[in-house]
Amino acid sequence: MSRLPVLLIVIIALLLSSCGSTAPLSVPERIDAVMAPFAAPDAPGASVLVLKGDSVLFKKAYGLADVAARTPATTLTNYRLASVTKQFTAASVLMLAERNLLSLDDRLTSFFPGFPGYGAGITVRHLLTHTSGLVDYESLLPDTQTVQVLDEDCLQLMSRTDSLYFAPGTKYQYSNTGYALLALIVERVSGRRFADFVKENIFAPAGMTTSVAFENGRSSVANRAYGHSLQNGAWVQTDQSSTSAVLGDGGIYSNVEEMAQWVSSLWTNRFLTPAMQTAAWSSAVLNDGTPVDYGMGWHLETYRGMRHPHHGGSTRGFRNHILLFPDQRLMVIVLTNRNEGNPITEAKSIADLFLEP
Repeated sequence: MSRLPVLLIVIIALLLSSCGSTAPLSVPERIDAVMAPFAAPDAPGASVLVLKGDSVLFKKAYGLADVAARTPATTLTNYRLASVTKQFTAASVLMLAERNLLSLDDRLTSFFPGFPGYGAGITVRHLLTHTSGLVDYESLLPDTQTVQVLDEDCLQLMSRTDSLYFAPGTKYQYSNTGYALLALIVERVSGRRFADFVKENIFAPAGMTTSVAFENGRSSVANRAYGHSLQNGAWVQTDQSSTSAVLGDGGIYSNVEEMAQWVSSLWTNRFLTPAMQTAAWSSAVLNDGTPVDYGMGWHLETYRGMRHPHHGGSTRGFRNHILLFPDQRLMVIVLTNRNEGNPITEAKSIADLFLEP
């Protein structure tokens, strides 16, 4: 069933309900109405969770994690986070900085001595804040690319160009390249493979027992959701692309319950000092003092008068969004396994039900 008819059904049902009864819908019913487009029994679905402080106020899954196998989605279904991964990559780098193993002002060439000369002015901070000017590695891949690229391949691809989009620190431009290189920096500095570092330093301490930086042939994804696309009226599996194996920019799988454990740990500064966490959730500043709507691993926006961090994740077969309102200790996360939609819309509709005036 397409999205539009489902939305019409929801609207009609709400109108009939309002006409036939004076009882208002409960909060769970209102969330169900928001998520109705994902609730079809034969379509890829979504998982939702609302966290307030350490308390889970709502959690529910809709639709299927695997259409072909007819596996229902649950709140323990692990979705590919896509760019929601970047908060873990950033946190890994910031943890190393707090351990005095690197500085955010260290230059790229100190980690990669053979890096082309055009990158001499790029620092770790530029990579974290998307102000490096590095060329997107995706733009250097041929249309015929079928073999999956890895983070190390992204580094090698930088030799195919001889310039930056702009001088470091002069502009903001979202960069998957920067986050692939950050994962490699974590490896160079820690002496651990990125997937192992994240598991040992974040997932295990936070109790995220099934979350994984997935590497085909090295690890597996428990309770896995598979990505899907609607083609000629039918949902087909479209789970991987040539860039799906890059870890630093989007390769982590997790579920809404374990993401709640992670965010709960952020409220209490379990992994980063209050000053460093505040910096991650604060606007980066260009060389001329202009602030940008990105911190370190988190987008920033003003919503209902509140400045807050958030992040989306979009890749072949998946669309996700996480909203944080630190002042109210509120998190809303929506993970989906379909190649359409913009779940920030659903996430904000749900957040509206819980945000204090």
